[in-house]
Amino acid sequence: MAVSAISHSLFHSVSAISFFILCLSCISFTEAQKGGFSVELIHRDSPKSPFFNPDENPFERIVNALRRSSNRVKLIDPNFASLNSAQADIIPYEGEFLMKLSIGTPPVEILAVADTGSDLIWTQCKPCLFCYKQDADLLDPSKSSSYKDLSCKSKQCGSMRGTSCSFLGFGKCKYSVSYGDKSHSYGNLATDTITLDSTSGRPVVFPKTIIGCGHRNAGTFSSKAAGIVGLGGGNVSLVSQMDPSLGSKFSYCLVHLSSSASVNSSKINFGSNGVVSGSGVVSTPLIARNPRTFYFLTLEAISVGNKRIAVDRFSFGTTEGNIIIDSGTTLTYLPQAFNSKLVSAVSSFINATPVAAPKDLLDLCYNFTASDFKFPEITVHFTSADVKLNPLHTFVRISEELSCLTFKGVDNGPAIYGNLMQKNFLVGYDTRKRTVSFKPTDCTKQ
Repeated sequence: MAVSAISHSLFHSVSAISFFILCLSCISFTEAQKGGFSVELIHRDSPKSPFFNPDENPFERIVNALRRSSNRVKLIDPNFASLNSAQADIIPYEGEFLMKLSIGTPPVEILAVADTGSDLIWTQCKPCLFCYKQDADLLDPSKSSSYKDLSCKSKQCGSMRGTSCSFLGFGKCKYSVSYGDKSHSYGNLATDTITLDSTSGRPVVFPKTIIGCGHRNAGTFSSKAAGIVGLGGGNVSLVSQMDPSLGSKFSYCLVHLSSSASVNSSKINFGSNGVVSGSGVVSTPLIARNPRTFYFLTLEAISVGNKRIAVDRFSFGTTEGNIIIDSGTTLTYLPQAFNSKLVSAVSSFINATPVAAPKDLLDLCYNFTASDFKFPEITVHFTSADVKLNPLHTFVRISEELSCLTFKGVDNGPAIYGNLMQKNFLVGYDTRKRTVSFKPTDCTKQ
């Protein structure tokens, strides 16, 4: 054996031993299956986030979140149900939550966007031929003893859309993901050990997890995040790869970024920790549609007070699986024709005169200081699940004076149930039973 090969082998052996010593207190996926675990979700506007701008006031942060939400929904391909799409066509860095995870042996920590609207876990890797600027060091796969490129003949390569091969199928499996704004990532499909820091203080280790090691990445990605953690329904998402060990269950509880809650973190729970049960829980079926990345629900109607506005097939295109639930979109977007009926119902309930809304961001705003201002009670009716919302879900303050409706009409694109309406709910996904559950919860106490 050549000296360089011996040195390389010795380095990997030492790395593996060092990781073993450091991880004596880690939770294996077998232990995680029995007890479940939870991971911190960092809102991009939280003081814990590298995106946090201390010079912005809370209203400026809200308006910026609305702009990101508008960009995200515009960049979802209107033909998102196409089987030819390699990945969900969304703008990735516009996601609202970040997750810390470590890749490799020994583990190297990265901060990535946690996204229920995409699948693959990927990060920028050395050598990077064409990379976007990244504040953190790029991942070096040669320094991980557990890293392994997947071959073109591997089952994993054949099961993922958007892969390609060379050398008559004998080479390394290449992945390619693209997004609605033409941002893209291209590199090697590989397996490596993923380590998650649980809120219990004991890391959870998942060996042989499929990842993308990106060597050509460009577009509007932010330098503050090192990639994407896909939490969608596709077979290479983090959730799907945990499936055998954690029973296909996860949940999250999203806190409001108010002055009192800004330092409290949201949490995402896996396995038995992800079960949503008890008093007040309502559940609705997950509908199987392509692409599997998105979580489709069936919206049947929305009530404003006693006025029920039923969904019509003409506006939504279908009556089943007609809305996506997404943690990375701030507002809730509805077809324009249906949303106009909703806005009319809300307007007729509120005994106040609407004021001009920010162009293209919101549809209905009021002067919050008006003495006669009264919020309506709004209920979202999914199949078998009536989700009762309070004013913190349905109206957002964008200044000291203005409070605006969090439903927004769109002329083109899918309906999306956004994260403002999910806050202070424990939202649970069971991809085996094919359900999504909602439980009113004070997420600052989770």
